[in-house]
Amino acid sequence: MKGRRPNRPTKSAADARGPKRGARPERAARPARSRPDRGEPARSKSARPAPERSGPAATGPARSGPQRSRTARKDRPQDAEPTRSRHVRKAHAPEPERARPASHPVARPEPPAAPDPALQQVQHVTVTPDEDGMRIDRYLETRVPGLAFARLQRIIRKGELRVGGKRVKASDRVKTGDLLRIPPMRDGEPSQRPRSSEKDGDTRAFLESITLYEDDDVMVLDKPMGLAVQGGHGTPHHVDQMLEALPQPNGQRARLVHRLDKDTSGCLLIAKTRFAAAELARTFRSRSARKVYWALVAGVPKLRQGRLSTYLAKDTEAEARGEAKMRIARHGEDGASHAITYYAVVETAARIASWVSLKPVTGRTHQLRAHMAELGNPIIGDAKYFARNDWELPPGMQNKLHLLARRIRVPHPRTGKPIDVTAPLPPHMRQSWSLLAFDTDRYDPIEDAPEE
Repeated sequence: MKGRRPNRPTKSAADARGPKRGARPERAARPARSRPDRGEPARSKSARPAPERSGPAATGPARSGPQRSRTARKDRPQDAEPTRSRHVRKAHAPEPERARPASHPVARPEPPAAPDPALQQVQHVTVTPDEDGMRIDRYLETRVPGLAFARLQRIIRKGELRVGGKRVKASDRVKTGDLLRIPPMRDGEPSQRPRSSEKDGDTRAFLESITLYEDDDVMVLDKPMGLAVQGGHGTPHHVDQMLEALPQPNGQRARLVHRLDKDTSGCLLIAKTRFAAAELARTFRSRSARKVYWALVAGVPKLRQGRLSTYLAKDTEAEARGEAKMRIARHGEDGASHAITYYAVVETAARIASWVSLKPVTGRTHQLRAHMAELGNPIIGDAKYFARNDWELPPGMQNKLHLLARRIRVPHPRTGKPIDVTAPLPPHMRQSWSLLAFDTDRYDPIEDAPEE
């Protein structure tokens, strides 16, 4: 027909709209790389042969192209570099375990102590003269060391422990010749946590370093300042606990005979046997023990020698604040105890401070500290009775309690011969003595003071 155009190929609707959004454009085929080391013709990725199949599953049309047998890998020369797939991860050797620092050793709990076979059967024991007068619960505690307190009380309360075939109370006391029946203990008792031999060794070495005198019955320690004698709330480390590390022949544990304040240094008497503890307790009750203290007090007492006799009672106001403190009380007042102290001035430093020697006749709590404060010359560094802002001290003097249990003299519990031990000045008091030019060899007039 006239004017008619020739037919052209028509476009579909999809072609008219163009390629889809986000569709990847077709890539041009990469030229095949040749592998001259293998002697194989170059082929494209699409021409890679499929692995051979065997058995009934090998159905379907065979792929075209050169075939490569699996055995061809075995025939490959040994010096040829093996191919490595990029999808195979490298195997990493496990990292060596890091050594722990020496300053942080691993704490391994010690295994529980095996129960003593002798405790698994009934025991019949006889009270010896050294054990005469002991409380029943204390006696059982020494016979079965490590027994839990609750278990000990239950044995006595249920009548499992018999003395002469009769039931007893925990507060009853044994007598020489009494026959006791101790019941068998179950497996796992005594239930006390095993002690660390290494820690006990360190404790024994420390006690040995501060020992001034020792024999089979008695030990005198030079207690340092800041070490408590007995435990309490917030005081896990004290002398009474450290004595548990000492050897305990026949269950005879070393024990305290008297007390010293935490910040007081000097002679501390220890009984190593029950017999010594009982005899020394009688010595202190009869006031046969002689104790001498040295103190550095603020100012100079008006009288160079004197006797202080007052009544002491607990300060309830300070106790309400959680502070242990004593006050001067009246005779007959509830909770008041009579306290007697002899004192003598040894040497003075102008009107600033005085070296005072003290001999207590009684042994009340804070007796020397409260007496010197009542005299108007409190002991320097006393946190309870010395007001630091009210006194001007020489520069360089440490604000620590200047009180030393200088000397103790008691008769030996077995032989009766005197035990006379003297303690040296602690470091802070030695510094003050040097600062004030005091001579430690100076005559002490307290020696001539009465004993009562």
